[in-house]
Amino acid sequence: MEGQVMGLTLGEAKRMVDAAIVEAERIGIKLSVSVCDSGGHLLAFNRMEGAIFISAVAAQGKAVGAVGFGRDSSAIPGDSPVIQAIMATQGGRIIPAQGALPIVRDGEIVGAIGGSGGTAQQDEDCARVGLAAL
Repeated sequence: MEGQVMGLTLGEAKRMVDAAIVEAERIGIKLSVSVCDSGGHLLAFNRMEGAIFISAVAAQGKAVGAVGFGRDSSAIPGDSPVIQAIMATQGGRIIPAQGALPIVRDGEIVGAIGGSGGTAQQDEDCARVGLAAL
C-alpha cells in the first residue's frame, strides 16, 4: 500500500539477532538478543550457550520498552512515577535499562532490538551492531 511503512520481516529480524551474536562472540560475552515488532511482540530471539537465564527476559523487556516509548531503553526514566505506572499496566514486560534500540524505517518505529548478558554498554553496542545489519 502506498504510504504505509513495511514492518520487519522474520528474515530481517534473524539477520539482526545473528549480527548481534557475532559481535558478542567477538567481544567475549554471553548474550541474549531479542527483536520485537512495533507492537512489542517477539519476532526473533537467541540466547547464547552460557548466557545467564535472566538475560533472556531482560533482552525482551528492554526491546519492548524501546519500541513502546520510541527511544533507546537507556533514555526511559524508570524512576518516574508515570513510567512506573505504565510499566505496571504492562505486567512487568518493560525493563527501562540500557541495551535496546528502536528500529526505525522511513521515519516510523517498526520494532526494537535488545540485548542482555554483558555490561549495559556492551548490551547496547551489540544491539547497535544488530541494528546496523538491517
